[in-house]
Amino acid sequence: MRQVTAGRLATLALLVTTATWGSTFFLIKDLSDRIPAIDFLAIRFPIATVALFLIFPRALRSLSPESRRQAAVLGALYAVAQVLQTIGLAHTAASVSGFITGLYVVCTPLLAALLLGNRIGSVTWFAVALAMAGVGLLTLQPGGLAFGYGETLTLVAAVIYALHIVGLGAWSRPHEAMGMSVVQLAVISVICLVGAAPGGIVLPETGRDWLSVVYMAVFAGALAMAFQTWAQAHLTPTRSAIIMSMEPVFAAFFAVLAGGEELTLRLVVGGLLVLSAMLIVELLPRRRIEAEVTHIAV
Repeated sequence: MRQVTAGRLATLALLVTTATWGSTFFLIKDLSDRIPAIDFLAIRFPIATVALFLIFPRALRSLSPESRRQAAVLGALYAVAQVLQTIGLAHTAASVSGFITGLYVVCTPLLAALLLGNRIGSVTWFAVALAMAGVGLLTLQPGGLAFGYGETLTLVAAVIYALHIVGLGAWSRPHEAMGMSVVQLAVISVICLVGAAPGGIVLPETGRDWLSVVYMAVFAGALAMAFQTWAQAHLTPTRSAIIMSMEPVFAAFFAVLAGGEELTLRLVVGGLLVLSAMLIVELLPRRRIEAEVTHIAV
């Protein structure tokens, strides 16, 4: 019973995290007119690191040397994925970038099977297919999908995001989640600062822009990383990836609610497909899911 309750809380935490990520899309789109994306990352993540450290000042003490190394690796993976996705976005359409990034939903079970020995059953693969169909409807626009420099970088980023999800599923432990989150954010900050420093870092010039950056740093950065790290201590990587595929659903919701975008049939159908995928892995009898996805900690 306690394990089931922890799993449900973890699902809720990951959903809240995904909703928070989704709420940032229209804010980032607005900021991108004034602040280069790599500079935004170099501002956002140091603020996130300091914020989480101030909230949990003793969290680092609970980490073993091995956990510190693992968290550093995870942070490096996430940072490289962020930078590659940002560079790729400058050379491809935002809709195509969103779809290709969403391929981590497919890459995660493949990598989990390859690296952790997880067995992925037919029901889970069906949920993955539903999620990808929904992500495609939510993100792809007329014009088709062509692969070039930007698309290739984004695909590499998607694979690295999947590695990060698999790594969190293998290494995250509930009592070390906050400490691992601080280390990850610190490593991400260093890499993003190094990437942005050569050209100089453009800072926000208005109070409104600073408010957006602080919101994305504290809620979509610090707390989101903490929630994800804790949640993945209780969920399999594939289940986590399917839940996180709700991000474009939330992005579309907030874009319609606060960004002035029109609610279309494509958005509704795409959102329902992704929601159906999540419900399949959450509401089917637990024994059946556990029989299909065997989590082996390493």
